[in-house]
Amino acid sequence: MQRYFISPEQVEGEQFVIRGDDVHHIRRVMRFRPGDQLIACDGEGTDYIGELMEGTGNEVTCRILRREPSAGEPGLQVTLAQSLPKGDKWELVLQKGTELGATSFLPFTSRRTVVKWDRVKAEKRRVRWKRILKEAAEQSHRGRIPTVSPVTDWNGLLEAIARAELALIAYEGGGEPLSAALARKSFSRLLLIVGPEGGWEEEEVRQAREAGAVPVSLGSRILRTETAAVAMLACAMFANGEMGGETL
Repeated sequence: MQRYFISPEQVEGEQFVIRGDDVHHIRRVMRFRPGDQLIACDGEGTDYIGELMEGTGNEVTCRILRREPSAGEPGLQVTLAQSLPKGDKWELVLQKGTELGATSFLPFTSRRTVVKWDRVKAEKRRVRWKRILKEAAEQSHRGRIPTVSPVTDWNGLLEAIARAELALIAYEGGGEPLSAALARKSFSRLLLIVGPEGGWEEEEVRQAREAGAVPVSLGSRILRTETAAVAMLACAMFANGEMGGETL
């Protein structure tokens, strides 16, 4: 059943209203008609199974058939921090990271970051990133839309590491095996850090370690930055029993 996100304010008694770009999708792409059913998620833990009633202008109204708790949200809260790669690679990370269950994304710049944007351009791109997150969350039946922070600098990342319950930084120069780092203690919030396309400078790894991050190895093969991000997240979810199995 097709899924859309709404705000709690769009629920009015036994009805809910869908507005904005989703209206075009309902009418022109899905070609829904009165009587068709869809799911609206309020992003706060409730799904509304609704029946399309009518639509005027830029909104459609649905009658609530039943309410259900939102599924699809992992018990593990993961922030994926990545040195900003080129546009299509970062958008892939946003999409696949959302599908795998990331709670939030933190793009940052490091010494070898290829992409250099001013604040205005970065904010314009962030609008597009939020749309990608919303669409991926709908497709994967998430209960919430992940957040994406403004692009931060290296010091901003170090501050995030210092606040983290557990921070793991992928390091091609060696470190504790990722599987061992994920299994050595219980945690509910995790910060995963992936470096730039050109790799880390040793000084950056040293500073990250001093801030509290644990360097980890992803194996003997060198992964592309977007592959490393998805692989780390998938491993973390698997280790926490979020991929259809038991916690390791």
